[in-house]
Amino acid sequence: MEYRKTVILKDGRECLLRNGTEQDAKAVLENFILTHTETDQLLSYPDEIRFTEAQEAEYLKKRTESEREAEIVAEADGRIVGTAGIDAVGSAEKVRHRAGFGISVEKAFWGLGIGRALTEACIECAGRAGYAQMELEVLEGNERAIALYRSAGFEEYGRNPMGFRSRESGMQEVVLMRRSLEGRESEK
Repeated sequence: MEYRKTVILKDGRECLLRNGTEQDAKAVLENFILTHTETDQLLSYPDEIRFTEAQEAEYLKKRTESEREAEIVAEADGRIVGTAGIDAVGSAEKVRHRAGFGISVEKAFWGLGIGRALTEACIECAGRAGYAQMELEVLEGNERAIALYRSAGFEEYGRNPMGFRSRESGMQEVVLMRRSLEGRESEK
């Protein structure tokens, strides 16, 4: 899915939000590894990342060509500083109205509005794709992210007390959140 929008960050800099392309594979992979090194709040550890630059290029190409999935990059200061995406929860009729959502932003760019802009971009893309609901998981102690998601219309619908097993802190509770995309139900 194609997307393009320029936003002004809280510090006055411009940030381009756009779909990631094959040519971005190296930069996206480097950003993915960096963001997963900077925090224990994401799904995986950097040493678990097994895909290659070529695999990342193919992934980004498929996302750009997809009508139902998207990978949006945030470009500031001439480089990729964050990514976010929507994925189909499944292709079966009973779940194809649901989109999963994931996001990561380089720590040096936290608090500038990139997370909000990427979240809003993914909500827009999910609506265009015809999803009726977006879903995410977030660690219960990640108050800034939870506040962002709530302000973007996500609501908590459950918790998994053993959702993550952190190498640093053991079991971590995961908050399950969803956002209705009213009036956008897919008939696909």
